[in-house]
Amino acid sequence: MSTPPVKGPASYFPSIEKTYGRPIAEWKAIVRAHYPARHMELVSMLKADHAMGHGHANALVAHTLAEDAG
Repeated sequence: MSTPPVKGPASYFPSIEKTYGRPIAEWKAIVRAHYPARHMELVSMLKADHAMGHGHANALVAHTLAEDAG
């Protein structure tokens, strides 16, 4: 039986790793190092400091915040 496709923010993870050359765990650590901050502040930080595209930054921040809220 095949596994269902990954949906939501995590579906961006392979592309983020390939495009920006760091594992997702490292990106999540960068996001967490900037706590406390609001969602869009974290997205802006990734875009400004790491030249990450908006979609990738938004997905990474959304997934990290949801994981930490859980």
